[in-house]
Amino acid sequence: MPSPDTNTAAGEMLGEELRRHRELRGLTLKDVAPVIRGSTSKVSRLERGESPPKPRDVYDLARHYRLSDAEMRVVEQLLAQTNNQEWYEQFADVTPDYLRRLIRLEGRADWITIFENQVVPGLLQTRAYAESMVRLVRPDAPDDDVMRIVMLRLRRQFILEQGRRLTLLLDETVLDRCRGGAKVMHEQMEHLVKAAQSHKVNIRLLNKNHVLSPYPFTLLKFPTGGPSELAYVEHVNSATYATQRKALDGYHKWLALMHAAAESMESSLEKLQAAVERYAQQARVDS
Repeated sequence: MPSPDTNTAAGEMLGEELRRHRELRGLTLKDVAPVIRGSTSKVSRLERGESPPKPRDVYDLARHYRLSDAEMRVVEQLLAQTNNQEWYEQFADVTPDYLRRLIRLEGRADWITIFENQVVPGLLQTRAYAESMVRLVRPDAPDDDVMRIVMLRLRRQFILEQGRRLTLLLDETVLDRCRGGAKVMHEQMEHLVKAAQSHKVNIRLLNKNHVLSPYPFTLLKFPTGGPSELAYVEHVNSATYATQRKALDGYHKWLALMHAAAESMESSLEKLQAAVERYAQQARVDS
């Protein structure tokens, strides 16, 4: 557990980071004080690390400064350290416990296999696609909550830069479900193509005429020590974590069946590229 001195140092580093971004944008303390509903002295104390940072204030400033995903990760890590928490706990007010548990487990896994038949999974969503999905399922959510959920979703993707292996079995009808409009879908399809070409992600499309699992699920495999694997199935307001061998065998049978039926990596990439072109043309028509 970090010591108070460590927490204080993290607070000072967080404040320095926020000050740096403010000054890079040519903003004064007076300019940004309304963003956190306070005075210039409140901003100054935050930047000097003299008062415990409130997550809402930090995220409001980050949005105002339009931080990149990489810059946001730095801010989130420092914020988590000041509160002696894991980074995802900063989103506890907008995410359920079962999802935060999944995020924790994703961080420990070395191989993740996902079957999805409704949407592009969160680990591969673009910012715009993620926002359209959040607004679809939570139409009454305040804008602040929507943006924080989107930030969480994007932050999860950092594990793919840390060497995690990801296999995605994706029902190809997902490519035809236009979420957020043609421009959003064009960007999302480009993102999937880049992911597949990077060889960090193995994307295999499944034809709608094949027998598929009736629901999405995720299989996590872990390095030695502790459980070797578990399956995650999300429901409307809950989730199931399966660790018993009999249940896991059932998921492995589904995966074997779908792997055998899936398009090759090359054919899947061609279909993704075709979707990129299709949505590019549609976006031009819409504009």
